[in-house]
Amino acid sequence: MPGLLGKKIGMTSVFSADGKNVPCTVIEVGPCVVTQVKTADKDGYDAVQLGFIEKKEKHTTAPMAGHFKKAGVAPQRHLAEFKGFGNEVKAGETITVDLFSEGDFVDIQGTSKGKGFQGVVKRHGFGGVGQSTHGQHNRLRAPGSVGACSYPAKVFKGMRMAGQMGNQKVTIQNLQVIRVMPEHNVLIIKGSIPGSKGSIVLIEK
Repeated sequence: MPGLLGKKIGMTSVFSADGKNVPCTVIEVGPCVVTQVKTADKDGYDAVQLGFIEKKEKHTTAPMAGHFKKAGVAPQRHLAEFKGFGNEVKAGETITVDLFSEGDFVDIQGTSKGKGFQGVVKRHGFGGVGQSTHGQHNRLRAPGSVGACSYPAKVFKGMRMAGQMGNQKVTIQNLQVIRVMPEHNVLIIKGSIPGSKGSIVLIEK
């Protein structure tokens, strides 16, 4: 589906028409430049590659500098591909937040906040094992058994255990666009989205 790249600014709240206070996320969306138009004949599929946030040429590798020069645009810091634009856009064009309108529903993809190494209670919602008595002085948040010893004599893949939590690609679907502010390149989305302030997100219609 067509979409744009954006940067999460933070959260706020707005009042709806019926007087309810709605929590919202503020996203700076675009402007994005078209760095490449892929076609089924040449690339095997139809897609549009967009760039977001300019960067200096000295921070750009030679192959990527040639890629941007071919499109006639300045070097871009972030790139992403979107399908569904059709034949409406060409390389070098700029797409703004006007792509969206109030009331649209969007899918937003971002990288969740990293939580580091966490136990099973926080990572998977375990309730803890055993009672607080009977000598269990430090086993209250332990995972318990992870498999039998004799058979199958191994731990199955996918067993919920302690480990790295967060810092993963997360997609939230069907979030409503509350307000579009083209003069500031800003979208106000109902609800929360993954990632910390300043992180890059993909917004798809």
